[in-house]
Amino acid sequence: MEENRTPKKPDNGGRKDKKPKNRQSLFLFLMMCSIVMLAWTYFGEGGKNSSSKEITYTEFLTMVEDETISSVEIEGTQLNITPKKQPSENHEVSYFTYKLESNDRVVERLEEAGIKNVTGVTPDTTVSIIIELISIILPLAIIWIAMGFLMRRMGGGGVMGVGKSKAKVYIQKETGILFKDVAGQDEAKESLQEMVDFLHNPQKYTEIGAKLPKGALLVGPPGTGKTLIAKAVAGEAKVPFFSLSGSDFVEMFVGVGASRVRDLFEEAKKNAPCIIFIDEIDAIGKRRDTHFGGNDEREQTLNQLLAEMDGFESNKAILVLGATNRPEVLDQALLRPGRFDRRVIVDRPDLKGRVDVLKVHAKNVHLDDTVNLEEIALATSGAVGSDLANMINEAAILAVKHGRKAVSQKDLFEAVEVVLVGKEKKDRVMKPEERKIVSYHEVGHALVNALQKDAEPVQKITIVPRTMGALGYVLQVPEEEKYLNTKKEIEAMIVGFLGGRAAEEIVFDTVTTGAANDIQQATRITRAMITQYGMSDKFGMMGLESRESMYLDNGTRLNCSEQMAAEVDQEIMRILRESYEEAKRLLTENREALDKIAEYLIEKETITGKEFMRIFREVKGIPDPDAPKTEEVLEDTVSVEEVLPEAITDSADKITEETIEETTVQDMP
Repeated sequence: MEENRTPKKPDNGGRKDKKPKNRQSLFLFLMMCSIVMLAWTYFGEGGKNSSSKEITYTEFLTMVEDETISSVEIEGTQLNITPKKQPSENHEVSYFTYKLESNDRVVERLEEAGIKNVTGVTPDTTVSIIIELISIILPLAIIWIAMGFLMRRMGGGGVMGVGKSKAKVYIQKETGILFKDVAGQDEAKESLQEMVDFLHNPQKYTEIGAKLPKGALLVGPPGTGKTLIAKAVAGEAKVPFFSLSGSDFVEMFVGVGASRVRDLFEEAKKNAPCIIFIDEIDAIGKRRDTHFGGNDEREQTLNQLLAEMDGFESNKAILVLGATNRPEVLDQALLRPGRFDRRVIVDRPDLKGRVDVLKVHAKNVHLDDTVNLEEIALATSGAVGSDLANMINEAAILAVKHGRKAVSQKDLFEAVEVVLVGKEKKDRVMKPEERKIVSYHEVGHALVNALQKDAEPVQKITIVPRTMGALGYVLQVPEEEKYLNTKKEIEAMIVGFLGGRAAEEIVFDTVTTGAANDIQQATRITRAMITQYGMSDKFGMMGLESRESMYLDNGTRLNCSEQMAAEVDQEIMRILRESYEEAKRLLTENREALDKIAEYLIEKETITGKEFMRIFREVKGIPDPDAPKTEEVLEDTVSVEEVLPEAITDSADKITEETIEETTVQDMP
């Protein structure tokens, strides 16, 4: 059965006639032939005349009278003359002219002048013809071979096959990917499962009058597994799978993209039922206007794709899958029903999805009994499948580095930290004064967050520098995953970001450059509050900014006048100023706790959230409800490696329209 699924290569892109599909390639070939022929003729003549100079017949007679000729060779109508005197021994000069008299008269003149060395040569026309043919055929053969090699390197299959499809064909046994290999995308798999069932059992759908959807568009951020899901669909359906990237359609020649689209669908019709998968379809499917830049070749390719998707019948059982992370730039004609009937969202996995993804990637990794994937999933909010796979691999590498045969929970947490904030720079030695500043800075973050009702709990504080530039950081992890943030929670987050700068000013009566990242994050969140979330009393629910892309971190675009933008900046300054004053107030009222925790942090370099809260309660005289457990933990705690944080994430995680990332890292670069 699999032999019938092997696609046959059509002649000239599937056409019955032998005419080349790309006339421009033929024109280019002929132009190159002309250039080479002219060069061959020029240099050939130049080589011929390099040692022989043409003279007039009168000059020849003058040389005969002057007796300066050594020998004469009569070759047809041409006289080849060798003079007696040469410029040098290494360079010989000869002359040639065309005779205007009979051979007998020329010989008579030469004998009268005493020139006895006269010879005659009968021209061999056969040799001349062969030489001329070689001079023509050889350059053409060289050009043909060079063009063929060039086109094969470009994926065209030869000079006349530049427009052939570059699609890779997979059979089910070769891909080996099924739905069970895809985790964290249950909704996407459910949407595509119906299409797979249609390919398996088309009769039960056609009997009721249903038609197979012609296409499905997989949309989502990079790394969520769009390509993997497409291959899993082909694996489940057990049909040929044509896989291409959008950039494969476009080459340097005009019309190649459209030709390859025709060839692709011609191949697909011969192998139906089958699946065509076009990855990064936005490369050829951009909206046809000048806003995103005009490109005639790309538009021709898109027009051909639209025509082909309209042209094949639904009973052919050809399913077209497209994948993109930029759906906002796609042409509306491509997205309408009848072409891409379904839009399947492949989004970032939630907590349960991350657990499932970790299990899939960890199934071939040796894990010990300490591993708790739920804790890792909670610590990696906002991570996609590729991020989680990388973390599992980093943990396995760390286990081998430390000489262990299995991956532990410690390795997994360390891998999370390495991916998010980099490796520890243990060889960096800071001055005592700088260590003190960094310590107060990080404790300022932690203490401000601990004093606010709506802030997230502190999990870890460290002043150990990291390779990504942080001199220290504070880890905050929610107790459970959240999808929404209230206005008070965002305001508390802003105050927390400014706590480090406030501690510097209170303790040292000056500020440093270490708060640069904190200021940037606080400004970003404040702007989002005003322009996107409608959380400003001055502007209300007015949408002043829009995201340029739903799934790419490429910034936002203002939708207001310059005057309104200036007012937005004034509002941002007001909120930041008030938040900074609030942070200073909280730290000033709790100066004793700030000093005690900072001194402890300088000594230990890294402390856990439990240690931090223990010192804070002792200073404030607050009883600890978990005092026995806390004391037991503290007795056994020697270093950060022995008391692991429950989670970690980067403060630079983006704020989307729906949520602000739950895990916060406040660092000091």
